[in-house]
Amino acid sequence: MSQSSRLRSLLAMGASAAVLAAVATPVLAQTSTQQSTVIEELVVTAQKKEEALQDVPIAVSAFSQDTLEAQKIDGGPNLQLAIPNVSFAKSNFTNSFNFQIRGIGARAVGSSADAGVGVHLNNAPQQSGNLFEAEFYDMERVEVLRGPQGTLYGRNATGGVVNLITAKPTDSFEGMVRAEVGNYGTQKVRGMVNLPIFGDVLAVRAAGAYLKRDGYMTNTFTGNKVDDRDLYSTRISVMFNPSEKLRTNFLWERFHEDDARSRTGKQLCTKDNGPATVGGVATGAARIFLTQGCLPGTLYSNNAYGTVNSSGTLTGELGNIFGFTSGDVNAGDTTDKDLNKFESSFDPIYRSKSDVYQFTLNYDLTDNLTVTAMTSYSENSVYSKQDYNRNVSTVPFNNTPFTPGGFANDPQTGRSNKFTTLDISANDANQFSQEIRLSSNFDGPLNFNIGGIHFDYETVTDYYVIGNSLTLSALALNATNPLNGGNPNCNPVTLPNSCIGIDTKATPDGSGHNYYDNRTPYRLKSDALFGELYWQANDDLKFTLGLRQTRDRKEVDNYKTVLLAPGTGLVLDPATPTAKVSFSELTGRFGFDYKPDLELTDDTLVYAFYSKGYKGGGINPGVPANAVGIPQTFEPEFVNAIELGTKNTLMGGSLLVNATGFYYDYQGYQISKIVNRTSVNENVNAKVYGLEFESIWSPIYNLRLNANVGYLHTEIGKGVKSIDTMNRTQSNPAYTVVKVGPSLPNASVGANCVLSSAGVATLLAIGQGATLPFACGGPAVFAGFLQSRGVPAPTANFLANGTGLYNYGAGYSIEGTTADLSGNELPSSPHWTTSVGAQYRWDMADGWSATLRGDYYRQTGQYARVYNTAYDRIKPWDNANLTLKIEKSEWGLEVDAYVKNLMNDIPIIDAYTSDDSSGLFTNIITQEPRLYGVSVTKKW
Repeated sequence: MSQSSRLRSLLAMGASAAVLAAVATPVLAQTSTQQSTVIEELVVTAQKKEEALQDVPIAVSAFSQDTLEAQKIDGGPNLQLAIPNVSFAKSNFTNSFNFQIRGIGARAVGSSADAGVGVHLNNAPQQSGNLFEAEFYDMERVEVLRGPQGTLYGRNATGGVVNLITAKPTDSFEGMVRAEVGNYGTQKVRGMVNLPIFGDVLAVRAAGAYLKRDGYMTNTFTGNKVDDRDLYSTRISVMFNPSEKLRTNFLWERFHEDDARSRTGKQLCTKDNGPATVGGVATGAARIFLTQGCLPGTLYSNNAYGTVNSSGTLTGELGNIFGFTSGDVNAGDTTDKDLNKFESSFDPIYRSKSDVYQFTLNYDLTDNLTVTAMTSYSENSVYSKQDYNRNVSTVPFNNTPFTPGGFANDPQTGRSNKFTTLDISANDANQFSQEIRLSSNFDGPLNFNIGGIHFDYETVTDYYVIGNSLTLSALALNATNPLNGGNPNCNPVTLPNSCIGIDTKATPDGSGHNYYDNRTPYRLKSDALFGELYWQANDDLKFTLGLRQTRDRKEVDNYKTVLLAPGTGLVLDPATPTAKVSFSELTGRFGFDYKPDLELTDDTLVYAFYSKGYKGGGINPGVPANAVGIPQTFEPEFVNAIELGTKNTLMGGSLLVNATGFYYDYQGYQISKIVNRTSVNENVNAKVYGLEFESIWSPIYNLRLNANVGYLHTEIGKGVKSIDTMNRTQSNPAYTVVKVGPSLPNASVGANCVLSSAGVATLLAIGQGATLPFACGGPAVFAGFLQSRGVPAPTANFLANGTGLYNYGAGYSIEGTTADLSGNELPSSPHWTTSVGAQYRWDMADGWSATLRGDYYRQTGQYARVYNTAYDRIKPWDNANLTLKIEKSEWGLEVDAYVKNLMNDIPIIDAYTSDDSSGLFTNIITQEPRLYGVSVTKKW
């Protein structure tokens, strides 16, 4: 048995000893000075009022600052290691992530798409920001509410809510400084000081965190380590309580990062060389038009470490058409099988900053009525630049008039003899929210919590794809256009209808048509009225009714992507310069919680709730100017949810066992795929159900065991169909995938189309293989193209209509055929998630103590896309952490040593498929490698 296998077996034995249940581990804390096994509870605000965790009729996990540190939950990505039915992965796009609870998260893509899991800072919603980029520091607690929150946290929280509660100023002096060093050159510093200025009336709390770490990914081309971290965050909080009735708190938090963080992970590709024959006819020189770049092979085979066939990409196809390249410029090239190594012509650039301002006021109108006002404003910006293809081509440019000596001079990518493409993702955003609530605390059976919120969000996102092949193609198109007099550098101002404008600036500004720019100015206004009514029917039984009326208004300035089109600058759609959608929905929840008097338990809570959740629809990102078949908007999603749960305290408070069962009926769940160089969001129906068990047990003083288990079943509804861009023909040999050529009014250059294999074979047999890409425009466009090439009209019409190119059977079209998604699983929805932990504390002489803790997490396999093919399959993976803390409380001194990812496994935890024009490569997301370090903490 291997060392890794032995370790896993030991940890599994520990899990059995723990109790056959699951985790609210972080939810609770035990005082080290007590010679007792009683577990202390955290107070949480899951219902926007302070309650003991075991009294809240919601599936919620909570983590104090001490527990975050003990379990090495440094930030949002680590939360999945301690909560059942939760998964996390960095998304494919800048400053975004996919935090999923019970299979529901952020599967829609675009500026106007909302996340299904709401992220809140001190109960205020955050549309965007750095809450999952920065590490947790000086937190009061982190709460994770599982399931749709249809009332108090109602806006779009169909999956749940992550609520980050920062530590507030207090009326006593406190101080802390923590310094840490670790592998990969890690340097961390955290600090906090709390200064009471005037008793319990005025206090100031300042906290900060700094992280500098070398990268653990290697750019094999430059030889540099990348995906490093160089960031800091600071926070100032001011408490001002002029009277017992009036309590206020002000917060300012700043975040800044400037490093070589990789926005996406390593790229994998099972190279598609294209078919050698079609219908028994050799493809010959036309083979370069019959590749889609990558095939849908499993991500775990040796073949997955190939490189994209550049002929299957937009830039490669244009190079072949205009003669700058001849076939696959990545021929013979493979990528390193080490998932932490990739090849890039330059190191990535990542810059991010944000400022968050919050003001909270609580005023007691009477002894039983309190008004709460929360104001929040934030600004943030992100800029990310990296190599788009993640490998350096092996074949240089041909010697042409535009590439003399095989070199290209590109204003954005510089001088090079190699095919070079990069992308830039930039975003500027600001948001404002104002919430007012009135809550009661009457002695009678009825109480309430009512309020309203206004939310205002504005952002401008630019996503550029820039390549020297694109600039060369713009020059070639200008030179071959007779209206330009053969001048490749014609003036697009004087010849706006025929001359493609080329941006000559090193930093693009959107004026050029020699690159792709998807610009999305987006504005959101959302208003809601909400409230919950609580009826305490008797001492043990309470009913809750909650309602929320939400109105969302979304606007997007509808810029068309104008790559290689005549003119200059971005172009607003003249028909719909501003796309607008609005939604108004009523949601809520109803249920009861009951505390039966049972002999077997010290305290038991049983609850059952029905809730309705809603997430607004939106506007798909901009599409290529002549693209068809792409809807401009997508619909909202709704969920009807039933949840049953119980929370139990046993054995004198030394054992907690919680269990939850849930069932969701989803209508219109939003998912996304890349089509024609843009994200397209679709709606599918789905059923979701599952179970969650959580427990923590302290059988003897100083020993604690915890475990959690989550089971999840997701199933897409009947009749849901979608075209799989990785397999447009659904492997039917009667049809052949062909690259779309330039100058087609009804298709996007670089995309893929589907033609009859018999018709393709006919064209190949008569020497018309070079015209295949232009057949993707349809019969009329293809006939016109052939005539422009000198083919007589009768022959052209015959080739377009008489060869069977467009003979489609039932369910097939030039786009291909749909895959039946009925019964498939939702992405990122593993059936089982399990975590176990154990810690033991030794009390030593002179007030010293030592605590050893181990945590183990495992999740079963899942799918990266809704198509559930072998290509989509993500294998099971696990993680183990160890920590040792030595402390002397009297001195306020702690020394910690830790190891994260003990086995040093680098599993794939998620994957993202690019579009046709990129060659359908796969960006993968992986777990961090083994990290270890030592820290020293001094508290005052």
